[in-house]
Amino acid sequence: MPGNTFGQLFRVTTFGESHGGCVGCVVDGCPPGIDITEEEIQKELDRRKPGQSAITSPRKEEDEVKILSGYFAGKTTGTPILMLAYNKDMRPEDYDHLKDVFRPSHADYTYERKYGYRDFRGSGRASARETLARVAAGAIAKKYLKQKLGIEILSFVSQVGEIRAIGDIREIGEITMEEIESNIVRCPDQETAKKMIELIEKMRDSGDSIGGVITGVIKNVPAGLGEPVFDKLHADLGKAMLSINAVKGFEIGSGFAGVIKPGSEHNDQFVIDGGKIKTKTNNAGGVLGGISNGEIIYFKVAFKSVSTIKKKQNTVNRKLEEVELQASGRHDPCVLPRAVPIVDAMSAIVIMDHYLRHKAQNL
Repeated sequence: MPGNTFGQLFRVTTFGESHGGCVGCVVDGCPPGIDITEEEIQKELDRRKPGQSAITSPRKEEDEVKILSGYFAGKTTGTPILMLAYNKDMRPEDYDHLKDVFRPSHADYTYERKYGYRDFRGSGRASARETLARVAAGAIAKKYLKQKLGIEILSFVSQVGEIRAIGDIREIGEITMEEIESNIVRCPDQETAKKMIELIEKMRDSGDSIGGVITGVIKNVPAGLGEPVFDKLHADLGKAMLSINAVKGFEIGSGFAGVIKPGSEHNDQFVIDGGKIKTKTNNAGGVLGGISNGEIIYFKVAFKSVSTIKKKQNTVNRKLEEVELQASGRHDPCVLPRAVPIVDAMSAIVIMDHYLRHKAQNL
């Protein structure tokens, strides 16, 4: 199975399944000398782990990370880093009734068509549990970028269903991690957060699910990161986000709303501010020609409603029979609160990779 590695110089390879022995990653190309502890990585994993609130999956996994290589005396050594977390609260028997059934909107059918065989225990490799490894790798990148360049990466829930948080790019730049972590849905707009939580609880209680949008923000990125053609910075950010489970859309800057503005309104005019070149507006989302321009990078990631619901649905099985399915197991009614640190991690991995590529080319 190819396609398990992301990045060129900062390379992250993930492994493991939802109900296998463990989930983990190998990080290759990491610079030596980064001060990082298992506790710091664990803080990021705790934001992603199940069972953290009443609106997330009740599965009880501590997601306790262990660094097994590439690390000595509290610092990275420059050699490949192996990190893993053992699965503990596994209940593969919960999925026995699904071994011959293709669940609506899951990867069951496509995996079987591709490989002729699939791990039906919680979706196996297709499970979002794989993202644990991404968050662990992203924690290292986040630490390096913050210490080395002062880059700050924040993501937050900006929409659940039709409920949207109010704000613009100027306000986005002032949002803090404390505001994001102040409620269980991870929306910095406190009044909107209450409405979002109520909607998620309503969906959970009715056996249904709901989707929404996460806004990603990357501050203090220096101008010059990215490549001008196939590896545009926003193209790699898009690939990173679209590789996350349940993601169906990505837009950067003004995104689709930019199509209704004439160029005279949409263009970001250059100005001199404090002796530095800045842009008067930031409709480009901090990227021009695939290369960062020094402004705040901001984007939106659309997550569909979770596919596993407790309502009865019609589907088919391997015998080509039409059947009725009522799924069981432990699932999130809305993936967004736990997806925030995943968006953070993938943002950090992309920026880290492009920074190292930039330094390698511009000695």
